[in-house]
Amino acid sequence: MKKPSSSKASKTDWTRVRNLPSRQIKLSREHPEADVSHVVRGIVRRGLRPIPPKASVSLRLDADVLAWFKAQGRGYQTRMNAVLRAFKDASL
Repeated sequence: MKKPSSSKASKTDWTRVRNLPSRQIKLSREHPEADVSHVVRGIVRRGLRPIPPKASVSLRLDADVLAWFKAQGRGYQTRMNAVLRAFKDASL
């Protein structure tokens, strides 16, 4: 049995968004135009295998450890996952 989604239904009017002329789409630093290399990196990263879903957890960390990861910039949770995966793989 499939677990129901916990995310709320989107309030975006997708029909309106799809019909927007390109000149009306506003790009910003936070929402830049999609770069082909970014899309390709997502596919090449794990080959063509689908990426399994991640689990959401609550985790208590020492403040200095969390601060260090956050100081590395965006994607700190992904880097934390990579460190944990490397430890797991090394422990096999």
